[in-house]
Amino acid sequence: MGSKKEVYQGCLAMIQMFHVYKTFGKDLEALVDVDLHVHKGEFVFLAGSSGAGKSTLLRLTFRDELPTSGQILVNGRNIVRMKSRAVPPLRRTLGIVFQDFKLLRDRTVEENLTLVARVVGMPTLEGQRRVEQLLKLVGLSHKAKTPPYKLSGGEQQRVAIARALMNDPLILLADEPTGNLDAELAADVIRLLLEVNERGTTVLVATHDLKLAKEAGRRTVFLKQGRIVEEWS
Repeated sequence: MGSKKEVYQGCLAMIQMFHVYKTFGKDLEALVDVDLHVHKGEFVFLAGSSGAGKSTLLRLTFRDELPTSGQILVNGRNIVRMKSRAVPPLRRTLGIVFQDFKLLRDRTVEENLTLVARVVGMPTLEGQRRVEQLLKLVGLSHKAKTPPYKLSGGEQQRVAIARALMNDPLILLADEPTGNLDAELAADVIRLLLEVNERGTTVLVATHDLKLAKEAGRRTVFLKQGRIVEEWS
């Protein structure tokens, strides 16, 4: 059987949102009438200031939240109508990078990645090979036995990216992956994400850093007060 990317080769739109609204409470509109299509192999920035709706949109994509109304398709499946038992298999096709890393402090870098291999049922030897490959990709092979709290912010972010790639995801979602980094480290992280994209993974990145998005030269969708207001390509 082929890889997950081969299985979904015919699925041109990896993320599709149709008239998506998300309201918290009675009147806090996080997303308003959002239509968004992210195609297979694309690298797309979601840009906007704090509170624009970027993180909410990402959470909807991995079914951490449900929209108030509208439809969302991920990998060709309608995740709004999806039953709860189908959510874990959906998430195994996704990689998620959080702004605050969410690394386990009491585990080494290697153990943080190996834990993912166990969760997804990867054979031990395959998991070990995958860990070695990804630590090499992110330039941290020499830090495999180091606990995350002894790493710099940029190194921790690269570990978080490696962990998100352990399950060979079809789509990588990154929420402000450069938000806590200086300009040089932020550029390094974006270069790494671009390399991941060049290997075939669809990438969706939320950022408030318009300069960084512009320099990357990739499609950029702008959110303001929950609405898509502009797009660069």
